[in-house]
Amino acid sequence: MSTAPKTTRTAKPTVPIQRVGMLGVGIMGRAMAANLVKAGFAVSGYDPDAKAMKRLKAAGGAPCANAGELASTVDVIICALPGPEALHSAVQQIAACGHRKLLVVETSTLDIADKTAARDALQAQGIVMLDCPLSGTGAQAVHKDLTVYASGSKAAIKKLKPVFAGFSKNCFDLGSFGNGMKMKLMANLLVAIHNVSTAEALLLGQRWGIQPKDAVKVLSDGAGGSRMLQVRGPLMQDQGWDTPTMKVGIWQKDMKLIAAALADVQVPAPLFAATVPVYNAAMALGHAEHDTAAVFDVLSRMSS
Repeated sequence: MSTAPKTTRTAKPTVPIQRVGMLGVGIMGRAMAANLVKAGFAVSGYDPDAKAMKRLKAAGGAPCANAGELASTVDVIICALPGPEALHSAVQQIAACGHRKLLVVETSTLDIADKTAARDALQAQGIVMLDCPLSGTGAQAVHKDLTVYASGSKAAIKKLKPVFAGFSKNCFDLGSFGNGMKMKLMANLLVAIHNVSTAEALLLGQRWGIQPKDAVKVLSDGAGGSRMLQVRGPLMQDQGWDTPTMKVGIWQKDMKLIAAALADVQVPAPLFAATVPVYNAAMALGHAEHDTAAVFDVLSRMSS
């Protein structure tokens, strides 16, 4: 009795992502693009700021005329955008390009509802979008000291691991779309508090004659250490906040998102609430374009 030979199906090999597009080449986007170039990816990008495009080209990236052109020439787009208006405008152009195998990675800190609307618009055109906010500052991005809070399609996250490794130190798959932003807001709540507490401690030391740079070195090695002490502490001396890694004006958006999230689920947050007037004062004192380390200046003036 003969039997027909069995046929085995071999899975199609996964084509590695080679072409990466950066949509938004500001402080974070520029650093991410430069690291992706160093990691061997062909990087293209678009930003309405002509100076940003020049910096992208200097870093080895190829400038594109708009988001639509970018979408038609890459395998994945990483969005690092300033607000929901920029995202929705970009999504319209990306959806119109007809690139159904395109993956979109949204790394901005935006309302989950805005990200969900963008995901749905792209999904209608067969394009997968992930919610992947980042933990880290622009200065940390230069050294790939970023953590990716990935959420959405598990298969897409797995496929993008080499890309994430090109600009970050770690990536967490947090499950359902939107969980990335939830974790990001939790992280930023801590950042808001730790940044102000760092300024309080360093100002105390300065009044005692202890230089902030010395305090940062010693305190970072003990129980009172934090990432904000290490990252922002050095900027709290000699007006180091003039070179921003996160601008106070942009941080206001993050503060509002955190406050709205806390109110939505009725979580009391007295420590976070205490930081709000400090950041508002930084805006009033003209620090909108400066790093959030400028809260040191706010506290210093309050106590002078």
